[in-house]
Amino acid sequence: MKRSLVSSPRLFGLIVGVIAFAGASNNSAHADEGGISFWLPGINGSLAAAPGAPGWSWVTLYYHTSVDASGSKAFTRGGAVVAGLKGQGDLAIFGPTYTFATPFLGAQAAVSLLGVAGRNQASIDATLTGPLGNTISGHRTDTLVDVGDVIPQFTLKWNQGVNNFLWYGTGDVPVGAYQKGRLANLGIGHGAIDSGFGYTYFNPQTGNEFSAVLGATYNFKNTYTQYQNGVDLHLDLGASHFVTKQWMIGLVGYYFQQVTGDSGSGAVLGDFKSRVAGVGPQIGYLFPINDMQGYVNVKAYKEFAAENRPEGWNVWLTFQLSPKAHEKPITTKY
Repeated sequence: MKRSLVSSPRLFGLIVGVIAFAGASNNSAHADEGGISFWLPGINGSLAAAPGAPGWSWVTLYYHTSVDASGSKAFTRGGAVVAGLKGQGDLAIFGPTYTFATPFLGAQAAVSLLGVAGRNQASIDATLTGPLGNTISGHRTDTLVDVGDVIPQFTLKWNQGVNNFLWYGTGDVPVGAYQKGRLANLGIGHGAIDSGFGYTYFNPQTGNEFSAVLGATYNFKNTYTQYQNGVDLHLDLGASHFVTKQWMIGLVGYYFQQVTGDSGSGAVLGDFKSRVAGVGPQIGYLFPINDMQGYVNVKAYKEFAAENRPEGWNVWLTFQLSPKAHEKPITTKY
């Protein structure tokens, strides 16, 4: 019998159960109003739908992004129409997850709460139209170090042998630093609800894995700017191979598409539907910490095919601490 590269799918399901976290909102010049969306493409990763070990876990993610839009492309930003939008962000995304031992609807249930803090910088080449109709030309840069919005999440995960299924619900509680007229914010200035489904194929005998998570975001109106973003669809992908029980390598990708137009009196550029895609490599390492399990993952994305959204690259560094799972052979439930 061929020896399994990975002795238990639950052992590694806990790794990305938190990497497949809520779409932590950030305001570093990313779709919709100002090219900014609640959902952060790439927040989901490999093993997103695999079950984890019951108990408390903690995740800390460092996220760096650098984006740039064409100088001729106009965006709404803080109630004004601007051009030449560029942005950089350095964010810490962190929070606990509690995974229940008792099944709910035949699934493993978990609740999470994320916070966001960090530095955001945005710059423009010109303000074309101000809030009062005036026209202002010239370069402008804004930098903010503060806290972002709070993001709760609830997940259900079902396991059927090598097949794993996920449902999640999450949203944005707009309590982060936001101010109309400011180029750089850490909050998005409005609430949002997001839900979706995911699938993970994971074969511990071969060490091969593939994951996909598809979701949709409904955005509430930003009452500061009278702007309501349209509905977004987002797909996060991950594929990996465990070369040993501790090391994995693979690829990641995402596709983000706004399917309904923006609205409200502040949507002076029309429906402004946005789109972006990204792809890149990933590497992960699993290690014990006393009676807990540690995990580190690094992944990077190069963006392309952007429309009504700045385009660039981003890097994720994830550290997770979770309970150790009891190793047991994989079982098929069908």
